[in-house]
Amino acid sequence: MMMTQQHRESSSESINKHFDAGKYVRYTAEQVEALERVYAECPKPSSLRRQQLIRECPILSNIEPKQIKVWFQNRRCREKQRKEASRLQTVNRKLTAMNKLLMEENDRLQKQVSHLVCENGYMRQQLQSASAANTDASCESVVTTPQHSLRDANNPAGLLSIAEETLAEFLSKATGTAVDWVQMPGMKPGPDSVGIFAISHSCSGVAARACGLVSLEPTKIAEILKDRPSWFRDCRSLEVFTMFPAGNGGTIELIYTQIYAPTTLAPARDFWTLRYTTSLDNGSLVVCERSLSGSGAGPNAAAASQFVRAEILPSGYLIRPCEGGGSIIHIVDHLNLEAWSVPEVLRPLYESSKGVAQKMTIAALRYIRQIAQETSGEVVYGLGRQPAVLRTFSQRLSRGFNDAVNGFNDNGWSIMNCDGAEDVIVAVNSTKNLCATSSLSTSLSLVGGILCAKASMLLQNVPPAVLVRFLREHRSEWADFNVDAYSAAALKASSFAYPGMRPTRFTGSQIIMPLGHTIEHEEMLEVIRLEGHSLAQEDAFVSRDIHLLQICSGIDDNAVGACSELVFAPIDEMFPDDAPLLPSGFRIIPLDAKSCDTRDNLTRHRTLDLTSSLEVGPATKQGSGDASSCHNMRSVLTIAFQFPFENSLLDNIAAMARQYVRSVISSVQRVAMAISPSGLSPTAGPKLSSGSPEALTLAQWICQSYSYHLGTELLRTDSDGGDSVLKSLWHHPDAILCCSLKSLPVFIFANQAGLDMLETTLVALQDITLDKIFDETGRKVLFSEFAKIMEQGFGCLPAGICMSTMGRHISYEQAIAWKVLAAEEGTVHCLAFSFVNWSFV
Repeated sequence: MMMTQQHRESSSESINKHFDAGKYVRYTAEQVEALERVYAECPKPSSLRRQQLIRECPILSNIEPKQIKVWFQNRRCREKQRKEASRLQTVNRKLTAMNKLLMEENDRLQKQVSHLVCENGYMRQQLQSASAANTDASCESVVTTPQHSLRDANNPAGLLSIAEETLAEFLSKATGTAVDWVQMPGMKPGPDSVGIFAISHSCSGVAARACGLVSLEPTKIAEILKDRPSWFRDCRSLEVFTMFPAGNGGTIELIYTQIYAPTTLAPARDFWTLRYTTSLDNGSLVVCERSLSGSGAGPNAAAASQFVRAEILPSGYLIRPCEGGGSIIHIVDHLNLEAWSVPEVLRPLYESSKGVAQKMTIAALRYIRQIAQETSGEVVYGLGRQPAVLRTFSQRLSRGFNDAVNGFNDNGWSIMNCDGAEDVIVAVNSTKNLCATSSLSTSLSLVGGILCAKASMLLQNVPPAVLVRFLREHRSEWADFNVDAYSAAALKASSFAYPGMRPTRFTGSQIIMPLGHTIEHEEMLEVIRLEGHSLAQEDAFVSRDIHLLQICSGIDDNAVGACSELVFAPIDEMFPDDAPLLPSGFRIIPLDAKSCDTRDNLTRHRTLDLTSSLEVGPATKQGSGDASSCHNMRSVLTIAFQFPFENSLLDNIAAMARQYVRSVISSVQRVAMAISPSGLSPTAGPKLSSGSPEALTLAQWICQSYSYHLGTELLRTDSDGGDSVLKSLWHHPDAILCCSLKSLPVFIFANQAGLDMLETTLVALQDITLDKIFDETGRKVLFSEFAKIMEQGFGCLPAGICMSTMGRHISYEQAIAWKVLAAEEGTVHCLAFSFVNWSFV
């Protein structure tokens, strides 16, 4: 009996001791302060650190180490909950604003439906009546903008009347039914999208509209958007000639704007407009603009001789402040670009609302969001450079390339005498100086000047994004390293500038170092290092590396109407922020694609010289008609390369430049033939030919080896037949890649998900080595598991991080590796990887 009682007492003491160790402890203010100081330095202290804390802080001596551990766990949990609550509040504010925006859009669409129903009834009544002859197009939803005479623009009262009328018409487009808006293809609205985008349907001119939420105040947004050259890359200049105040604290401005031509075979555009800035009664800020009549309005006619006067119909920005901060912005761009003034083959560029949407409307909203993220500190700097500096580099590269393509007389350009062939235009600028600033450290004085060789050509059935990606990733396929070295040497005060340059061997290797990118990765700024070595024996071990500053844009295949560009300029390895730039590069602008049900009528000629197509005359229309009966994806490629020269070497440099551009054109044509789909629609599936025995056989080997090693099927059981296996493997949701079993394994195959993950193409895939896609941890895991994989035939790698060719990080839940066996021979053909549930970080 006594033993039982003692056992109960010892059990009770043990239980009480257990509860004392884990009971809730009420900390004093001094204790909390001491713990908070440690938490600020180390949120997760080790056991030794906690014991040291108790020894060093007498006020914590009465607290058990386990209770200290619990306090830090609770503190980390509270911090996580606080951050999550803050994030959810931000998301909730965005969703609330987006919901309000969508409700307004829904109301506008309902009004538009009612308007169209009324129009339909009116048309039926007119068709059924005897006076059908009196029917005209007045009921169509076409915005007709009256031209205002210069007499009205000569007095403030007349200008104010025009401004108020412009405001009313702009608001009817931004929030009303004055234009039939249809959703921009490939731009679905949602909480993660930049905004809601639409283009005009059956409207005079070309028009685009955007709505979005931006975390900036209205006045800041208006200030940014009014500075059009800062965000609209095609804007050469904007001059305010007159400005005077209007009612409601607003202003009226008379503005002259010049717009670059996108290609060498079309004239540039200019605008003479009235811009009206005012506030509405509901607190919204409006900036609206329209053209004033008179082709001679603006600066003197001589300055505008290289321009075609185009028209801005009532357009602008409606900026409404949000309750929780930020603004909701409506953007409308409505233009008449006078398509009659360009060759017929180019008219789709000037009649496409999608092109206006990508270049102006969407670009404006993206730029504002970029500034907002930079202001909030969300943007990571590249190589220590501030975001504003990186933006300036991109703008200077784009502007320098546009100047070269257009070759304006007032900028010092003049055409050299041609050699009889019109395929390459050579222009000279003896007044141009590469000096970006007055700083002596960056100035470059040239005895001669700058020479530009440029050309345009028509591409057929060549996706612009794919071509630009290839040109970016495979520079050695089209570029001459010694020509790059010549341009680079001109930037240095050395004995290697101009004549007597020492011969250099290009190693074939280029290293891409990312500097920065826009928030949606539609444009990337990077430094390219081309590795070279001198061929001279005395300098055999001297590096002759060349560095290029480069922007690459438009590489998203789903961006409808987007222009693809690759523009670069030689720089020093440690280039300053104001380094002189001499840009060269490529621009590919898609024409409206046309489609058909048959594939047999596809043209076999993938590239054509655009100048020869212009000489066809009436036959051009016939070709266009043929194109409309089949799938015919067309685009215009513009090439421009700039070279410095000395006066004594002008003729030699001109001959070299002309020949070099012709060789680049030949290389691009060869590349275009290689990457052009062979008789298949771009949406038909894999770029591999379905009849290719190599592709079919490899797909069967991959699936059979997976089943043999892992005991389960890689594909669904209904995938019978080689063609079906290849198709199912190509569309498999996991990224499946195969690499060779060499001393330096390179990838030899990838399905669509694999190409998307690596952000590359089948052509460029074979230049990617296995070790390049894994981070340091991933490489260690792979090396440790490699022997096991080769011994048992397969292995599973844990979740990790890998990297795309664009430098983006990718997370995956698991990676499965297995040996692919050649069925007939039983030998190991390659090593396959399947990255499960991958996503960009």
